[in-house]
Amino acid sequence: MYRFSETTGQTGGPLVLTFHGTGGSADQFHALASDLVPGAHVISPQGDVSENGAARFFRRTGEGVYDMDDLAQRRAAMRYFVSAAIAQVRPSRVIGLGYSNGANILAAMMLDGSRLFDQAVLLHPLIPWTPPDNPAMAGVRVLITAGRHDPICPAPMTQGLADALAGMGADLDLHWHPGGHEIDRSEIAAIRKALDA
Repeated sequence: MYRFSETTGQTGGPLVLTFHGTGGSADQFHALASDLVPGAHVISPQGDVSENGAARFFRRTGEGVYDMDDLAQRRAAMRYFVSAAIAQVRPSRVIGLGYSNGANILAAMMLDGSRLFDQAVLLHPLIPWTPPDNPAMAGVRVLITAGRHDPICPAPMTQGLADALAGMGADLDLHWHPGGHEIDRSEIAAIRKALDA
């Protein structure tokens, strides 16, 4: 069972699920989500994998090298958690927002299985494999934000993920900033614009 933060929104309102980056917590984006989507239900799970004391959503064996078996198990567990949250809240739409490791578990859920999210914000994702086509992505609104000089999530891999999602029929928007792995102020503006659309 995940530890998570939860804010109850308006009946019939949207549900926002947030997923923190490595070393973050359930609270990293929780308040921001309430600010970005007023009246929304917000649920923010905390990763249950410890990497030298830093919370993550799945194991890795090196920078950008994932334990794919562990990822498959953790992805399935998170899909169950998200499905249960949707069933309980019965929202008008479901939005996912994740940063770095959180963006990766969010993307992994979206790329495998039936549709869970109507909209997703992936901040600095890294998917180091070629994702197979998933028809469930058709029509899903996705914003990817990234740094042109991100040493953790290289720009060509970010572009590759964007191209793959667009090829699956996702309504894809890609926002670049000139820096690295940090979250730039312009990304927050891009997120607000995407969620207000």
